[in-house]
Amino acid sequence: MVPLWLLQSLPPNRQLPPLSLIKRHSRLGFNLKRCLALMPLLLLPYATTTQALSATTAQVIHGTQPYLTFDNGVTKVTTTEGLLGITISDGTTQTTYTPDNTSTAANPIVLRAANQRFTDIGMLVPTNTDSIALNALIGAPYNYWGDDDGDGQGANGVTASGTLSVRITDKDNQAVSRNTVLSACSGAPYKVELTSTAGSLTTRYGLPNSSSFSGGTATYYISPPPTICYAQPNLKYGSNNESGYSGENFAGPATIWNPTKGFLVQSTTPSSYNRNFPTTGANNLYFDLDIGGVKGSALTWPTVSQEGITATMTPSPDNANNIRVTLNGPHMNSNIKTVLLPQTFVLVGYDSSYREVVRYGFVLKQWFINNGSNCDKYAHVLSLCSRLGYHVAEFKELTNNASRNSSGAIVGTYQRNIGAGLFSEWGYMPSYTGSGFSTNFRGAAFYWTSTKANSRDMWCVNSTDGAKVSDVRNTPDDHCEYEVCATNIVH
Repeated sequence: MVPLWLLQSLPPNRQLPPLSLIKRHSRLGFNLKRCLALMPLLLLPYATTTQALSATTAQVIHGTQPYLTFDNGVTKVTTTEGLLGITISDGTTQTTYTPDNTSTAANPIVLRAANQRFTDIGMLVPTNTDSIALNALIGAPYNYWGDDDGDGQGANGVTASGTLSVRITDKDNQAVSRNTVLSACSGAPYKVELTSTAGSLTTRYGLPNSSSFSGGTATYYISPPPTICYAQPNLKYGSNNESGYSGENFAGPATIWNPTKGFLVQSTTPSSYNRNFPTTGANNLYFDLDIGGVKGSALTWPTVSQEGITATMTPSPDNANNIRVTLNGPHMNSNIKTVLLPQTFVLVGYDSSYREVVRYGFVLKQWFINNGSNCDKYAHVLSLCSRLGYHVAEFKELTNNASRNSSGAIVGTYQRNIGAGLFSEWGYMPSYTGSGFSTNFRGAAFYWTSTKANSRDMWCVNSTDGAKVSDVRNTPDDHCEYEVCATNIVH
């Protein structure tokens, strides 16, 4: 169909002369040809989107900037904050911290998993060095960079400038290696300082094709989860060469006993709590739990009772960070004397939301009753213990003194160890107020045992240092020694 405007541009209808008489008008012929030539274009469909598409494709295409990454693109670093950031993870949950973190020595970042090393903390400084140039970081073997648009591939496709370093120190400001396992008992809180110079990451092609970083320093204070470090009974007579004991070794194995801290935790697994201190007990004996990573008095500690024996937790008067555990159970004046052992005690500290923070477990295998400051001949002790349903304590149930001596000589001492006897575990017994263990005017207190030294004599053991001496029994020369009775051990 011919457009109306084209028809209106033609001259009106009129009778034309013969063709041979017509005078051709050159301008009209040109216009007509032009109109006829344009008609096919006018018949085509007209779309406004054609112009819009052409305008869009004419613009510059913007992609994403290149980034640094230490975890294959999970964390993409394009800013100084990211460059100086760290990431912690427990294997399932990941958290990133940046330079504006608010951690302090008193309020550190607490890792979610125990026994982690600094190499488990994500950062752009590779685990095998403490300082690196960013240009080395983007090359083999690290290849710590990426570009989601694929820019920067090929030789010299990406370059970087600047340096990045890390410094780690413990609470005593001593340098710590990246391979160190974080310890709440000895090094925490740790200080991690990341420092960078100004730099950039640039790809040859792409828009944008670079990320810029300014120089700066970020500081993080980090601690592992809280834990029980030591179980500390009385430390007197717990080190070697104590005053007045030249050549005597009181200290137990280094993997079990620390002369200034007490017994190391041997197990955090319930099935082997029996490896922990204590395995023996008596009324009013106590020990302190040395706790790392949290103030013990800030936690709630429910009382634990098993078969007539109770463990009560209170803040230690010697150290506000520690918790004192006091054992109460059968004693000479109590109505109930017998107990069924072994019994497992699990002590748990809860936070204000009643979430478990720390726990410590031990298994009592044997309970002891003494007769205070009373001493008597062996026959009386034998009768007393029998009436209680106990027996006169054996030598090995009190001390691990291995010295050999002749009759009448006081020799040897105990060595602090777990499961090595009442005195060997608890140390200087008279120090436990209200426990009934005491000393005579010479500062010693020998207790009868049911273990024979020879055909006539029985061994006696000093409750202060574990020394032993033999004494005669059931004769006119029978001496007065102190009395301690023990429950039978059920194996």
